[in-house]
Amino acid sequence: MRLLRHFVCVAASLAMAVAAELGAVAQAGGQPAASPRAQAQTQGGVANGSPNNVGPSLAFDVVSIKPYGKTDFRISIKTMPDGVGVTGMPMHMILREAFGVTNDRLLGEPGWLNVERYDVQAKVAPDDTAKFKGLTDREQWAMLLPALRDRCGLKFHHETRELTVYSLEIAKGGLKMQASQHGNPNAGQMPGQNKSSAGASVSEKSFTILGHAQTTATIARWVSLTLGSTVIDKTGLTDSYDYTLSFAPDDSMKAGVLPPGSGGGAPPPEPEGPSIFTALQEQLGLKLEAQKQPVDVIVIDHMEQPTQN
Repeated sequence: MRLLRHFVCVAASLAMAVAAELGAVAQAGGQPAASPRAQAQTQGGVANGSPNNVGPSLAFDVVSIKPYGKTDFRISIKTMPDGVGVTGMPMHMILREAFGVTNDRLLGEPGWLNVERYDVQAKVAPDDTAKFKGLTDREQWAMLLPALRDRCGLKFHHETRELTVYSLEIAKGGLKMQASQHGNPNAGQMPGQNKSSAGASVSEKSFTILGHAQTTATIARWVSLTLGSTVIDKTGLTDSYDYTLSFAPDDSMKAGVLPPGSGGGAPPPEPEGPSIFTALQEQLGLKLEAQKQPVDVIVIDHMEQPTQN
């Protein structure tokens, strides 16, 4: 059960990566709906930025944060023309997206962030809708930080730590993904023509991702979220691709949403299939190259459970 919860959160991370590119509605374990608004992504996605660059001048007019009242493991993410909404998301993931960092760059969190799940609805004033739609996905999420300071007493500081950073590159044998017949929004398509999406088939033994019309920047982002480490797209590719990727879970996949020993009961069954590193190379023709380098990290000094709305 613990492993299944872990995978649902990984599936949610995949859904968030796709939703960030599309501005779409996404659900863990499901297939996000296409949206007419395709957002531009920085190279390497959210993992390639600095958490110093957060907090645009625009502010949410109304923010609702409520405990999730169910015991299921589903997580949904919704990007709307005037705001963002999540259902059943661990506060850790909310905080991670607000800062725009991967799990390895968010340190010092109190244990409840990995356990307690919340529903969040945040909207701008009607007069600010046009400005909000012009922001990147990352800028929209960063607008939650003032609410977390106000409602949770969030305090943090920056430090420089040496961490493992991965670069996504084309493998020696060449690319094995199929170019999508639907093209991609960077190749002269009108907005709304690109039907980029992904689905995830989750079990306690394996994880299969079905990608449709996705760029390597999007792949780099969900690999980053799956591993919990920074992944930068260095393929140089701008086309979109269709692919199927199947791999087994291993200890390197740190969703960062479960505290140690939270699963209890019998140990999960042995995973089946190759690691995500091997699967990327053998099935997609991509590889991950690791190197240690100093990066900026966020250290949480204080954070309490949110006050009532």
